[in-house]
Amino acid sequence: MYDISAELLAGLPEKLQEESQILVRHKLAENADTLVNAIAYSNDLQEALSGADFVQENGPERLDAKIDIFAELDRLVPLDVPIASSTSSIVASLFSEQLAGRERVLIGHPVNPPHLVPLVEVCGASWTKEAVLIKAYDIYASIGQVPVRVHKEIDGFVLNRLQGALLAEALKLVGEGIISVEDLDKTVKDGLGLRWAFMGPFETIELNAPEGAEDYFSRYGPVFAKMAKTPAGADVFDKGWTQKITENWEGRLPASDIAGRSNWRNERLAALTYHKNEQDKN
Repeated sequence: MYDISAELLAGLPEKLQEESQILVRHKLAENADTLVNAIAYSNDLQEALSGADFVQENGPERLDAKIDIFAELDRLVPLDVPIASSTSSIVASLFSEQLAGRERVLIGHPVNPPHLVPLVEVCGASWTKEAVLIKAYDIYASIGQVPVRVHKEIDGFVLNRLQGALLAEALKLVGEGIISVEDLDKTVKDGLGLRWAFMGPFETIELNAPEGAEDYFSRYGPVFAKMAKTPAGADVFDKGWTQKITENWEGRLPASDIAGRSNWRNERLAALTYHKNEQDKN
């Protein structure tokens, strides 16, 4: 693990020990020390990259930063080593076009927190070699992640486009006074989210009509088509709209409680992951 901040690197072992203990508590790992001791730290980029078989970049979500970082990585890393970016929205072609080794650059977009949410979106530019994408896919799968192939570049890839569509509708419903923030969250976590923890939307509709997906679209397609005619639109992300919602959010956490609540989230995710693993074994 490399970072330009010596202070950040110094604090990483303690943080990783905390996260590893969560994995151990929920039977997702046997020994926290084994996990933490397998990681080396460096504030020298060339040293960090020496002998690497695969590189994952986790820098700022800014195009100018990606261009600078990948120019340096391309200079230091052998041409047969894949270089993946964790970016959640910037397509690879925007920061790899001018690189000598652009054929080995790809997106490997994980989900926060990636040690507990296994999905990784794998997407290349038009010039990324297929063999590189296959190699990255296999590496992610081999370490217990769940890679998916995104076959064409698109802003936000797939996960964030789905998340953004739901968030836009949520902002519209709350902003128009149709439902409160708290009840909107309940609708997802105690409704849609329970099914989505082990089924995708297509699997869900297949089981939501007696004769499967065709029957579902026949029954409910016109209803969804009517709703689709009045989409939330981009305005729901304007500062005035979102500020009104956050200011009237009665149960919103103070900033001082965010870290503690994040730990609670990670404990819940670990418990859910263990449950899903056990169910898959059966």
